[in-house]
Amino acid sequence: MKIICDLSGIVNYNQPAQGVRNIKNSGFETVFIDLKDIYMSSRKDKEINLFDACRTVAIKCKENNMQIYGFRIPCLQEDSSEFDLYQLQLQLAEEAIKICNETDSRYLIIPPVYSTQPAANQWEVNREYYIKLGKKAQENNVMILLENQYRTYNGRRIRGLCSDEKEAAQWIDKLNEIIGHEIFGFCMNTGHCNLFGKNMQELARTLGSRIKTVILQDSYGHSEGSLLPFTAVNGKTSQTDWLSLIRGLREIDYDGGLILDIEDTAAAFSPLLKPQLLSLTKDIAEYFSWQINIENQLKKYKNIVLFGAGNMCRNYMVAYGEKYPPKFTCDNNPKLWGSSFCGLEVKSPEELKNIASDWGIFICNLYYREIEKQLRDMGIKNNIEFFNDEYLPSYHIDKLERM
Repeated sequence: MKIICDLSGIVNYNQPAQGVRNIKNSGFETVFIDLKDIYMSSRKDKEINLFDACRTVAIKCKENNMQIYGFRIPCLQEDSSEFDLYQLQLQLAEEAIKICNETDSRYLIIPPVYSTQPAANQWEVNREYYIKLGKKAQENNVMILLENQYRTYNGRRIRGLCSDEKEAAQWIDKLNEIIGHEIFGFCMNTGHCNLFGKNMQELARTLGSRIKTVILQDSYGHSEGSLLPFTAVNGKTSQTDWLSLIRGLREIDYDGGLILDIEDTAAAFSPLLKPQLLSLTKDIAEYFSWQINIENQLKKYKNIVLFGAGNMCRNYMVAYGEKYPPKFTCDNNPKLWGSSFCGLEVKSPEELKNIASDWGIFICNLYYREIEKQLRDMGIKNNIEFFNDEYLPSYHIDKLERM
């Protein structure tokens, strides 16, 4: 899974060097560029060229050995002051495809064209638009991503095109069929999902492998926001349903890109604090990647053993015990050795010295690093993985009283 940092709110496109270095120093190796800020600047200042601005950022990224994952063009809606939205957005998209080619970027998020036509006719309006762009994208080895949209209508935010997962799947499949190649995919935007209470597990399940990229951004649900995940909180409760997202992405074995979009959070931070913010952002990105990949880690091993005979072990057995049955579990409490726990024999950690080298050891205890160090100090060479029960595929039972 590729972890990506959106430059929005972090990099000054006129002077990108420091922002790019901060991102690099935080551990990110791949970035994403939303062209809306550059586009708006070019509308105000005719001397600003979209190509030149992107080229400047690309040079700084290359100097820091960083890859540009992709771009997104702005969505122009019918309440814009522009006269011919179709031609303007088509021109922007064609220029962006060229930019992708020049910067060796694989993905381009292109929003649909909104028109005054009834909702039922929007497909016909966009069909020609996407076919033209699809052919250019194929020539330039670029994949176009459709994104779940929202619209602003009379000052209110309403569901936009491709916000319904079945509609999005139909559009993508039909466009790929017309082009004759897999040129179109999907980008899931968690912030847009949160605006309308979209069940992200159902969205992921329906779109499946069509999802190539996920934009992770937190929000309060009543307005769009690009906040650091886990920071939109009310009454000590997260306002984004991360559980449904992680369940859905695990279910489809997701292995695409994770774009961290923290524009609003980053813009509010002092420049002196942004390096620390970016380090936290990288840690959060790694956390999401780990949570999404937990079941894929289990699939890697024909034989596994657990470490821990408590709540997390019990939750493992409830969620995955039948699908990925462990040989036994270990615990540091000698009083438990020789007993049975959730159908597993509890053994001494010393027993791990006797297992085959290709067996995986999964720690079911929050003291991950301490236990990993304990096992390494014992001379155990097996792969050691961390299991976690925060986002199980189904709700688990009450905690053990003795814990």
